[in-house]
This record gives sequence, C-alpha cells and structure tokens, in this order.
Amino acid sequence: MTQQLVIYNTLSREKEIFKPLHAPHVGMYVCGPTVYGDPHLGHARPAITFDLLFRYLQHIGYKVRYVRNITDVGHLENDADDGEDKIAKKARIEELEPMEVVQFYTNSYHSAMDKLNVLRPSIEPSASAHVMEQIEMTQDILDKGFAYESNGSIYFDVEKYNQSHDYGILSRRDIEEILENTRQLDGQDEKRKSIDFALWKKASPEHIMRWKSPWSEGFPGWHIECSVMSTRYLGDEFDIHGGGLDLLFPHHECEIAQNTVAYGKKSVHYWMHNNMITVNGTKMGKSMGNFINLDEFFDGSHPLLDKAYDPMTIRFFILQSHYRSIVDFSTDALHSAEIAMKRLMDASRNSSKIPMSESSTVEVKSLNKKCHDALNDDLNTPILIAHLFEAARIVNSAIAGVEKLTQEDITALADLFQTFLHDLMGIKDKSDLKDTNYEAFEKAVNMLLEMRQEAKQRKDWATSDKIRDDLTKIGFTIKDTAEGFEWSLS
Repeated sequence: MTQQLVIYNTLSREKEIFKPLHAPHVGMYVCGPTVYGDPHLGHARPAITFDLLFRYLQHIGYKVRYVRNITDVGHLENDADDGEDKIAKKARIEELEPMEVVQFYTNSYHSAMDKLNVLRPSIEPSASAHVMEQIEMTQDILDKGFAYESNGSIYFDVEKYNQSHDYGILSRRDIEEILENTRQLDGQDEKRKSIDFALWKKASPEHIMRWKSPWSEGFPGWHIECSVMSTRYLGDEFDIHGGGLDLLFPHHECEIAQNTVAYGKKSVHYWMHNNMITVNGTKMGKSMGNFINLDEFFDGSHPLLDKAYDPMTIRFFILQSHYRSIVDFSTDALHSAEIAMKRLMDASRNSSKIPMSESSTVEVKSLNKKCHDALNDDLNTPILIAHLFEAARIVNSAIAGVEKLTQEDITALADLFQTFLHDLMGIKDKSDLKDTNYEAFEKAVNMLLEMRQEAKQRKDWATSDKIRDDLTKIGFTIKDTAEGFEWSLS
C-alpha cells in the first residue's frame, strides 16, 4: 500500500498506523441499527463515517470485507437487561408480527442509506438468523466458568472476569470501584451484581420472540449477537470494529469480555467510534421535540426545518466535521453546508471549462498528496474539504483568467474532485445522472432558456423576465454568459 493510514484506536486512546492482520485483506465490523423505528440523523452519522472508511480502504488498495449487522431481537428498552424488547413492543403497539416491524424498518433504513449514497456492506447479517450460534457461545462461556444460570437466564459474571482480566479496558471505567459500590442483590433480582449482563434471557409468558435453549425458552442478550456475528464472518481475530460512541459502554465493553473468554483474545485490533449529534446544543431525542428522521429532512416536513434538504447536503454536513467530534445540527449549519457543497460541486463541473495554457502559474500537483494526507490522518475530512476549496479557488481563478493552467493540471484538478469529492466523500453530482428522465428534463429546461434568449433578441423583456423569474421561483439558478446561458438546480 502506497498510503500509510493512521487511525485513532479507542482501545489505546492513541493514533496508530493501520496494519491489517492479513494484508491486503481487511475485516471490518460496524454495529448497525435496531430496526424498530424510522432512521434518523443518529443512524446517518456512523453509516456515513464507516462508508468513508470502507471507500478509502478500497481506494488505497485493500480488499475489504465489511460486515454491518441488523439488530432484530434482544435489544431491550433498558441496557441493564430490563424492559421489553424494543421490536416486540413496537409489534404489540402496532398489532403486527415482530418480523413485519423488522422488515418495514429495515427497508426504510436501506432506502434512507441509498439516498445518502451509503454503499451496502459486504455482509449484513441479522441477530435472529444467528440464535443457534449465540446459544453455543453462551454455553461455551458458561462451561468456562464466567457465567451463571439464574431462573432460566444466563448472566455474564463480571466480578469473576475482572479478577483475571480487565473489564473496563475500553471505556476506562473503574470497575473495581463500581463492584465495590454495587449492592449485593436480593432474591428479587436474578443477577448477583447489577453490573452483570445477560447472555440469554428467559422469556416471560407474554414475550413474543422466543427460541428453545438448554436453559429455557427465551432470547439472546443484546451484546452476544455482535460477538457472534463479527467472529462468524471475520474470524476470531479481525482488524476494525466501529460504531457510535454511545455503544462504547456497555455494549462494546461486553463484546470484549465475551470474546476474551470464548477465544482467549480480545478479537478486535482497532476500535473506532464516531461522536454524537446534538440539535442546537442539546441531545437529540423524541422527548425533547428535536428528533428529526431522515425522510423529514428529505421532504422538509419537520417543524424545525425551513425547507427540504437534499440527501447530499446531509451527507456533506456530517462530513464537514471530524468523525470524532460532536456535530451540532441547526438550520444555519445546514444552510452553510449547502452553500459550501454547491461551491465545490460548481468547481468540479467547471474544471472542464478552464482554458488551456502553455504553462501553469499555480502549483496543482501537491493538492493530491495533501488530500491523501488528510484522509490518512484519521479520516480528517475538515482538512480534506479545506484542500478541495483551494482547488475550487484555482478553478475559479483560471476561468476568470487570473491564473493559467496546462492541460495536465486541468486534468489533475478534474481528477482531484472526482476522486475525493465524489468517489471517496460520496457526494453525487445529480447533473451527471444521464438517464432518460434526466435527459428529457434537461432538454425541457434548455428549450425554455433558448426561448428566453430569442425573446431577449426580440427585446421582448416581459417574456424573457417571466421565464427567468418562474424558473428561479422553483429552484433554478440562471446565469447569462458570453456564450449564452448556464443553469443549475439549487
């Protein structure tokens, strides 16, 4: 690999040179959605973050097996193993089969991700399809003495594990202190310690989703599914595990403990976590009234929004910030992202309009290296975008005649936008969609603008102004040029 990628490893709290176990092959697992509700901005951020990583790893020559799971069972309302299964509760409220809920919201998630130009993973397993493997891993942990049965449920014994290992190695929590302050639970609770977590839960009589196991009819715990599916498809030791920062504890901490007992190793070499999204400085949540699902962004139907936003604007808005920093949503921030993205898209399109010169008055070749260096530095998209704006400045200056560029440098600029803005950042230029519908649409707009040109030549200013004003009202930007006209859809 000609590019040396450095990524921040949550496990070590340091940036580390990425060295895959079996180069050029890379195994990457990312926690996917629990499919019981509409996909929202919080789903978009990890999907876009690890889509960028997936794209970049392939770009620099790796063959990536990307596994992203679908959680369709075992995720209870309370991470402490209490409450209803989130999907079963939704099914009960809507009077549907649980798998109807799963299918509907899985389809909804895929539709939203497709609009955001998020590539599909190599494998997308579901928890319910791997229950037998989860039972087998639970039995293995039980046989090794790091779990116990209680009333048909199986719980991981954190206190025993912590005597010979480090529960808290990922989250940096002082587990000894937590254990010391944890009351010895009375007989009203199945757990010995409140910090213990479920590997298998006995189903209550009203629980819909249940499977037979050696201990009871029940369902797997939430954490065991990712240990099973990641190692099932990537091996008991693999390169990258990603997800949102909210999953670091307890979910990912529990995965490490389970894998360490089952395989005698932590399994994952690099842990990567994207940070959270806030709304006007506050945590996003339904109870706060600031919860916006992705379709509401796309159609502008949420009261916090002033209009509909293109999925590419949402994608660019997320990538403007480094994946490890908090993203704060506001309509002002979205407007800024929209304007910034348009500037880069215009520069990308206009790079083909630069007049060729015998020599260049500006240095272009170093931009490619600078863009690679930005992504090699833990996917530093803000720095990458800054370099793309420098490329946009050069394009605009060359078109205006302030700078001169050779054909080689013009081609290099066009390739730069194609590689980094479109291929890696995944920002689609919809004007490039040359399907039949688009071609008809393009011809219709051009015909109207040609009629406007003819009206101007006849000095029929009323007709000319009406065509321009009507097109502007519905979102078009019209620009008169020496050659005739240019237009874009805002």
